[in-house]
Amino acid sequence: MTINTSNKELKTLIKESVREVMKDEISKLRALAMPSVSDAEQKDIERRYGKPTRKGVKSYTLKV
Repeated sequence: MTINTSNKELKTLIKESVREVMKDEISKLRALAMPSVSDAEQKDIERRYGKPTRKGVKSYTLKV
């Protein structure tokens, strides 16, 4: 079975795929670069400035 696609369509598909992968990898790198915060520090931050108001948050679990 063969699938016929034009060079332009193939190039567009590859670009979109690479963008998705780069976005995911950059997000993981940003998460790694973020400093850790202890529970006491987090409570102090929340006491001083209040809890964050953003509803939608992405989180990543990284094994180091």
